[in-house]
Amino acid sequence: MCRFVIYKGTSPVQLSHLLTRPCHSIINQAFDSRLRLDHRRPINGDGFGVGWYDSVHDEELGNQPCIFTAVTPAWNNINLIRLAEKIKSPLVFGHVRATTTGSLSLDNCHPFAYGKLMFMHNGGIAGFHLIKRRLQADLSDDVFNIVQGNTDSECAFALLLSKLPDPQAKSFTTRTLQQAMLDTIATLNLYAEEAGITEPSLMNFCVTDGESVVATRYISSRHDEAASLWFSSGTTFSEYAEGGHYRMAKADKRENIIMIASEPLTFEKADWMEIRTNNMVVITPKMNLLQIPIVDKFYVSPSDPAALNRDTDFAAGKGLLSPRKALAPVQPRENAPQLSI
Repeated sequence: MCRFVIYKGTSPVQLSHLLTRPCHSIINQAFDSRLRLDHRRPINGDGFGVGWYDSVHDEELGNQPCIFTAVTPAWNNINLIRLAEKIKSPLVFGHVRATTTGSLSLDNCHPFAYGKLMFMHNGGIAGFHLIKRRLQADLSDDVFNIVQGNTDSECAFALLLSKLPDPQAKSFTTRTLQQAMLDTIATLNLYAEEAGITEPSLMNFCVTDGESVVATRYISSRHDEAASLWFSSGTTFSEYAEGGHYRMAKADKRENIIMIASEPLTFEKADWMEIRTNNMVVITPKMNLLQIPIVDKFYVSPSDPAALNRDTDFAAGKGLLSPRKALAPVQPRENAPQLSI
């Protein structure tokens, strides 16, 4: 399976501080994951990608993201190291891939982009070969022709685009992206139900328009744990000791930096909080972070003891789970808003 990292900040970050310098950066996790609950110690060596937006808008360059992908292992790509030392951006998507659905090719490397939108996925859509034809049939011609590869992830992105009022719009409200994400998950669940697929789908999706970020930690099961997802926020993210040891610092109540990651980028327990299973995380343009339950037939309320006893074997067996005990979990808010699909 894959893993990803998202950075959004009030100031641009040098890509190397996310991708290459931290001793537990997403690149190092690709071959030496120390927090993942998986005795196989899987390798994410089937390509990688990084996408970013310009720090200063340039009319000639446009507002679409720039994306660099390669099919070589991320830890062995000198061009990535060179670029990471010279590029800064206020919003970055990074992804390392372990092939499940789809061949090893540039077209299948995340992030995927269309217009000003960028999308990544960690997990897998169960029985995808059984629903692929149905999914494609529901796409408009324009959206259908966007798909270049053969992954479940890119098809999920195409489905999300089809849920937007206008995927070519110059701007999107946060609510519009949230609703498109919910509709995408609901539709995939409907396809699976109609096809008689009983294996859960792992749908850790994330989408951004360069202003807002919407991400999900989701599994189509009431009993299994989803692939892990964490967030960290603060005022500075910097190296405090030699050897790539980083930490998130909070000088005040401001959230100058928000990061979301499949696996924490640091070993500092206070830095990271776990996103609950079947929840959506939203970063607004004003750097507000919201964690919102996705209420459907697979949702289990935090007040239900079953919420604390989801089975970890399914996600762990695919190398997609970091142990809860490694880092402090996020505390639920009493009156958190809920989204129904």
